[in-house]
Amino acid sequence: MNGVTDMAQASVRPGHAAPRPSLSTSDVMALVVGVVIGAGIFSVPSVVAANSGGAGALMLAWVLGGVLSLAGALCYAELATSYPHSGGEYHFLKLAFGNKVAFLFAWARLTVIPTGSIALLGFVFGDYAAQVLPIMGAWSSGLYAALAVVMLTAINVAGLKSGRRTQNLLTLLQVGGVVAIVAAGLALPIASGALQAAAATGDTHWGLVLIFVMLAYGGWNEAAYISAEVVGANRNLPRALVLSIAAITGLYLLMNLAYLRVLGLPDMAASSAVAADMMGSVLGGRGAQVISAIVAVAALTSMNATVLMAARTTYAFGRAAPMFAPLGRWDPRLDSPVHALLVQGAIALALVGLGTATRHGFTTMVEYTAPVFWLFFLLTGVALFVLRARSGPGAHRPFSVPLYPLTPLVFCTMAAYLLYASVRHTGTGALVGLAVLGLGGLVLLIGGDRAVPRGGAGLEKPVESDAHDQGEP
Repeated sequence: MNGVTDMAQASVRPGHAAPRPSLSTSDVMALVVGVVIGAGIFSVPSVVAANSGGAGALMLAWVLGGVLSLAGALCYAELATSYPHSGGEYHFLKLAFGNKVAFLFAWARLTVIPTGSIALLGFVFGDYAAQVLPIMGAWSSGLYAALAVVMLTAINVAGLKSGRRTQNLLTLLQVGGVVAIVAAGLALPIASGALQAAAATGDTHWGLVLIFVMLAYGGWNEAAYISAEVVGANRNLPRALVLSIAAITGLYLLMNLAYLRVLGLPDMAASSAVAADMMGSVLGGRGAQVISAIVAVAALTSMNATVLMAARTTYAFGRAAPMFAPLGRWDPRLDSPVHALLVQGAIALALVGLGTATRHGFTTMVEYTAPVFWLFFLLTGVALFVLRARSGPGAHRPFSVPLYPLTPLVFCTMAAYLLYASVRHTGTGALVGLAVLGLGGLVLLIGGDRAVPRGGAGLEKPVESDAHDQGEP
């Protein structure tokens, strides 16, 4: 039984409400852009500049980041349109590798990947909100992070309409802030010596550069979790992913060009807050306050999108695994997975507490999430090869990844390298994240059949048509 049929039947069974298509292309774009353009573009460029041999290499790195992200997005578009399901990668991994791998991924989604990202973004929001309005001295960041988790969880519990309206507004403010930074940077005369400094050549450490560039591009894969809620998903989901990544790449290139014009490459590399330094040059003493407000909104935007989409995997997990059945309840009145959102929020709050206790909240959460994230990214890329082989070359696919098998091979190679790098270059947080994943294996061993998803692990047929492919509302 394919994912569409399964959800259609679930929606008519007593007590089993299910998500229904209601998101347009613009809604999906707002979610993807909101997730990706977080705090990374305000901090990562200085690290990239420090490891780039010149302005050309720096700009090329950001182009490559867009190309690699596009390769991954095209792979996800095929999987999401052929096997639409609110579980996203959880569903793809179940079809390709079976129930046990699907369980471990769902466990990672519940305890490590999005919950860690929510806490991470909470700390970014807290750090910059505290610059505008400190409330408890050294504890301001952690308190702001906790308040953001509670507020955004409550908004999304109130329903999809509330969550997406909040997301669209925040994304508008976020992109408006980025455009304002770009306009300010490009409108200035080129700083003395900036062109010469930007044109300097030297060695580029491509491995390290791409690790940080891909960190700034991370998050577009979250669109897979709303594939069942997109109107006309066969056409609109791939279009939204491609347009979103193209827009993000364009904004990133313009921001880095603005940084180069105002600061030059050496000052970019030496800066600990490159956007704040650039805006300080534009607005003087007000620059730090302006950029702090913009970064706080950007972090809150990404955070809300992650809260909204990540709960969909937890919902699908609860629907399939008897041990976690309460997580799989969809509230038809609010049109949201209330229990999944509440549990997700509680875990994110616990991680905020952990990060606050270490006094290195952002860094601890990056280390905590990275290895587990890239492990399952790699497995999802491999799943595309597995499902293609099982379904056969003549199977109908609503969307086929271009240049197969080259495109998914590029994606898998990138994921494998970044998995290696995330283990090699991170510290205690990575070990804790991997230990929590290992705890999921113990739960699987103890829970037995009650822990794994119900039903067989056989391949579900790709959908022949999209029953809701009638265009956008």
